[in-house]
Amino acid sequence: MIPVLVAVGGALGALARYGLSGLVHRFASPYFPWGTATVNLVGCLLFGIVAGYTDERLTLDPRTRAFILIGLLGGFTTFSTFTFETLELLRDGQVLPAAGNVAGQLIVGLFALWLGFAGGRLL
Repeated sequence: MIPVLVAVGGALGALARYGLSGLVHRFASPYFPWGTATVNLVGCLLFGIVAGYTDERLTLDPRTRAFILIGLLGGFTTFSTFTFETLELLRDGQVLPAAGNVAGQLIVGLFALWLGFAGGRLL
């Protein structure tokens, strides 16, 4: 049941990402990826609200949590998950692993994208 909820939430989140990003692109400068930035920041805010509220006031059923956090917000933006996991490392006092997570995913991610892009052009 949980995989189905994650899939449905993911589809809805992806549609929301597409809609919001497209809306922002219609009104923003074409010289910066404002749509993606907006989606990432809104996703982080929403993830933080849900995680903070459920951490302090309400325990979510695992199915509901999976639908909202993994499916809906994960489909909306995986950046929110990345930042939440980094925050959790910082809250646990694990500063070096948090910094490694940020630097590693950004730097290695850029390298992997470049490598894949270059490889894809050779195919």
